[in-house]
Amino acid sequence: MKLPTPDERGDLLKDRQRRKMARSAQTYVRGATVQFYDWLTQDGRALPEGPPVWICGDCHYGNLGPVANAKGEVAIQIRDLDQTVVGNPAHDLIRLAFSLASAARGFDLPGITTARLVEQAVEGYIAALVAEAGEAQDKPPLIKGLLRESKQRSWRHLARERIKDLEPSIPLGKRFWPLGKDERGALGELVEDARIRDLITGLHSRPSDADIKLVDAAYWVKGCSSLGLMRFAVLVEIGDGKTAQLSLVDVKEATRASAPRSADHPTPRDNGERVVEGARHLAPFLGQRMASGRVLGKSVFVRELLPQDLKLEIDALEPEEAVTVGGFLAGVVGRAHGRQMSREDRQAWAKTLGEGRSKTLDAPSWLWRSVVDLMGSHEAAYLDHCRQFA
Repeated sequence: MKLPTPDERGDLLKDRQRRKMARSAQTYVRGATVQFYDWLTQDGRALPEGPPVWICGDCHYGNLGPVANAKGEVAIQIRDLDQTVVGNPAHDLIRLAFSLASAARGFDLPGITTARLVEQAVEGYIAALVAEAGEAQDKPPLIKGLLRESKQRSWRHLARERIKDLEPSIPLGKRFWPLGKDERGALGELVEDARIRDLITGLHSRPSDADIKLVDAAYWVKGCSSLGLMRFAVLVEIGDGKTAQLSLVDVKEATRASAPRSADHPTPRDNGERVVEGARHLAPFLGQRMASGRVLGKSVFVRELLPQDLKLEIDALEPEEAVTVGGFLAGVVGRAHGRQMSREDRQAWAKTLGEGRSKTLDAPSWLWRSVVDLMGSHEAAYLDHCRQFA
């Protein structure tokens, strides 16, 4: 199998992204962040303005899942912050409800289930928004099982999944492509950066003065909407001899966010710093494991991968299960927003979200209308996409 050189990547990755987005309407929705905000910012779109807080910016359900902190504790949090900005929390709620509704249609669930799912998403979001710190959420069986699986995982699982080998190397192939000489040199310099050293030695009680050596690195073919951006898997060794530890580090290019940002609360101008700062507010377990840097003049953010980190993949759901899972995930987002607000702001935002309900739908009319409009516009765009690229 002939692997592409760095100069050959661009067209191959663009083609792969197009084909990936043609797999299903759900996949298209998850990869169409720009289209979502094009729709959201159309003239005449009337949406409520919540207190400006750090938002995910791309809050589809696949961007939530188990993440671990430096102590090994695990929680369901937002796990992808590429689009994070200080903005309107309503945007996250719409994006999440839309992705859940799209999943319900993909699972061929009745339309009434979609309506109930949107209703429960609002209820779950508000309940978590106004909850006091430390108050636990009820977890559906699917979420309990995912957390149980996450806590049982070890480095061996991560090595087998990510690098397919327990030996200290990254095998090149379908997911990992060779680096250019300049890329390898730049990654070697990145590993020596003080911020990245502190990040890597900060986990597992590693000595802060431990030797850190780049063992191997490769271009990582991963993602959907971000496919084609600079992304590397870096295998490093911490320490020497029998006590040495291996660490797999994800280095990802940070680009300008599509999500609208608050004019009164500026975000960091450097996109890597923006992603890290957003993560620290929205997903503390993940944020404490991230740092920003630069590779070949481009802004990047860096995180050490842990075996407990899992993506939420849903292949099928029964109607009642879909409703409870949707409410729980909305609660995760509500808690992430709420911890950034004062009690007064949380109560005021909850009151706003509770308004605009009709006799036939226990969800704000603006949210339901948004989900319906998005379903129609994205279905048409998906079919056009398939006609051109499938």
